[in-house]
Amino acid sequence: MSTNPEVQEQPFISHLIELRDRLLHMVLAVLILFLGLFYFANDIYSFVAEPLLRAMPEGTSMIATQVASPFLTPMKLTLAAAVFLAMPYLLYQLWAFIAPGLYQHEKRLAIPLLASSILLFYAGMAFAYFVVFPLIFAFLTSVAPEGVAVMTDISAYLDFVLALFFAFGLAFEVPIATILLVWVGATTPQKMASKRPYVIVGAFVVGMFLTPPDIISQTLLALPMWLLFEVGVFFSRSFVRHKDEDEDEEAEAGAEQPAASQQETATSETDADAEAEEDLAFQELTETEMDAELDRIEAEEAAQEAEERIADAHAAVDAKLERVMVLRDEMDLDGARRLLHEVLVEGNASQVNVARNILAQMEDED
Repeated sequence: MSTNPEVQEQPFISHLIELRDRLLHMVLAVLILFLGLFYFANDIYSFVAEPLLRAMPEGTSMIATQVASPFLTPMKLTLAAAVFLAMPYLLYQLWAFIAPGLYQHEKRLAIPLLASSILLFYAGMAFAYFVVFPLIFAFLTSVAPEGVAVMTDISAYLDFVLALFFAFGLAFEVPIATILLVWVGATTPQKMASKRPYVIVGAFVVGMFLTPPDIISQTLLALPMWLLFEVGVFFSRSFVRHKDEDEDEEAEAGAEQPAASQQETATSETDADAEAEEDLAFQELTETEMDAELDRIEAEEAAQEAEERIADAHAAVDAKLERVMVLRDEMDLDGARRLLHEVLVEGNASQVNVARNILAQMEDED
């Protein structure tokens, strides 16, 4: 992901503010839809419960085992429906936040993937409601033991169907995941096709974890996942082919550059080299300029010599301080004091400070 060169990079706090605004818009959209659907909460629940009600034996009905369930359960379903209906807008807000950091060719691919993911998620939910629910509920109610009245709790039923909605909606995103894996270079269509047996087994394993513990829902989830995997492999092959064609066109465009353009490039480089050589060519100086240049060179040499003399003097003072330490070890205190007084005259501030400290120590020792 790369920043668009036409847009100036924003500071981190600006990104946080924009993210906050996007999240507020998302919450507000869900809230507006929830308030609009609030009046139809019971009707929405009746619509979702219709597959089970048709499969239940005559004379039975759903029940509410908790005091607040008749009110809270439809509200919970209404909130989930508001989130599902607002999904296109929610994904648009997410897209608007990350789009400025994408290249143009990434945007061209991401927009169809985003729209396809929304449609596939809704298709998975519709498949679960119109195909899976009637088969599951007809099977489950028919295998009830004799003497057991099938009277499902409304809260348990809602949790059951929401889990299936999410599982099938997520399972129908397999083609998008397949294309994304090829896009980022993690795999190739040929490699994925060679792993088909493992994918089939993995689809049944995923179906086992994402669906309730019955073989029907597991199979009805695994088979579409496998078929959607095949669809993803097919479209990923087309994606790779178009990508290779684009790269070949770019390479051909670079190879067909006119010879005149190449010659102009070489001529411009030659002219630039000639100009650089002219800048470095000898320039005749006037007598005044020559005198000024000589004075500058002499001043630099004098300053350098002065610095060298000062450095030599400091080195000589350092040598005297080292000699002082030797004389102190040899108990030649008079010679040490004499050298220290020379250091006080010849040394710099640091060396003078060292000499004074040594003299003070020697006086304390006396």
